[in-house]
Amino acid sequence: MKFSRRTHWNTEETALARALAARRRSALPVLDLTASNPTRCGIRYPDDLLEPFESNEILDYNPDPRGLRRAREAVSQYYAMKQVEIDPDRIVLTTGTSEAYSFLFRLLCNPGDEVLVPVPGYPLFDYLADAESVRLVAAPLVYDHGWQLDSAALEAEITARTRAVILVHPNNPTGHFTSSADSEQLFAICERHGLAVIVDEVFLDYPLESACDVASTTSFLDRNAPVPLFVVSGISKILGLPQMKVAWIAASNAATPIMQTAMERLEVLADSFLSVGTPVQVALPRWLPQRDAIQCQIGARVTANLKALDSALASQHVPWVSRLRAEGGWYAILRVPAVLPDEEAAALLLERGVWVHPGSFFALPSSGWMVVSLLTPAEEFSAGVQVLLESMAEIAENPA
Repeated sequence: MKFSRRTHWNTEETALARALAARRRSALPVLDLTASNPTRCGIRYPDDLLEPFESNEILDYNPDPRGLRRAREAVSQYYAMKQVEIDPDRIVLTTGTSEAYSFLFRLLCNPGDEVLVPVPGYPLFDYLADAESVRLVAAPLVYDHGWQLDSAALEAEITARTRAVILVHPNNPTGHFTSSADSEQLFAICERHGLAVIVDEVFLDYPLESACDVASTTSFLDRNAPVPLFVVSGISKILGLPQMKVAWIAASNAATPIMQTAMERLEVLADSFLSVGTPVQVALPRWLPQRDAIQCQIGARVTANLKALDSALASQHVPWVSRLRAEGGWYAILRVPAVLPDEEAAALLLERGVWVHPGSFFALPSSGWMVVSLLTPAEEFSAGVQVLLESMAEIAENPA
């Protein structure tokens, strides 16, 4: 029996993952500086969160390919609170952002076509693209007092098979928002080459107010894109509910024939799967207005942990570890001594009870980088950071 080449992945666990599993099986403590699931990080949810599931409405099955009208209107109202108008008919509900990407890859690409993705970034895109026989092409971001697009380098990667550019706004893990100037340059490039833009805004509601230009935090739906634009988001981050599986594609309101065709084709794709469950669609209009109660807790946690991290960094006798500037999201990138490959440095930390992401996980260079989550409970975060700093100082001062 033969399998599809598109799923020819290396499914073997990394040595680092095996070491973590072994440590947990042995019931040894782990200070988890990668924690990113709000439901496991002590976030409190409204007491009436599950009340919509007690309604008989959830027993009714009246499928709409784009999603129940009132659920899409709730998403439209979410954007209206951001001073962005989006027609509910320009919204397609999906079970998650992964499915949203799947739909968009099918809409825009033939097998073998290419999509540009700035890096560093989250590695999930690789698997989603492989599954749709789409080739991802990396377009490196540059860091100069903050992250930014390298427009010239991005344009140099465009070929006759390029169909779209993906942005994450703010990016994960760099935490930078795409500035208005960068988005204008990107639109100009895409207009010259006939490309669409896909923007992932799942972290849009989590700016670090003291670190970013507020004008840069606006949704791409409010940036008058002259090219086909599709914004992806969902309640995994907006409501801290990754298990409830509701996301969406919001297409720009531009009344052009190409966008009309895009919506017609997206509707057929969605109708082929009808994957979003009725209960969560019924609940969505109740849930989205409750987001402030959840987001305030997440924002307070991220802000407090970032302050604790900066305080710990400032207290180093020798500043072996530093933090790159971040403007939003839940992560921080640390510059550490490039004495060991990142995976070896992470393995050493794990032996000391601290779990971090090696920078290479996000396509950062293979040594000198670590990524930590700012969502980890405060006491665990501070303790883990202290072990990390002590370990990095020891590595730097006593190289093998």
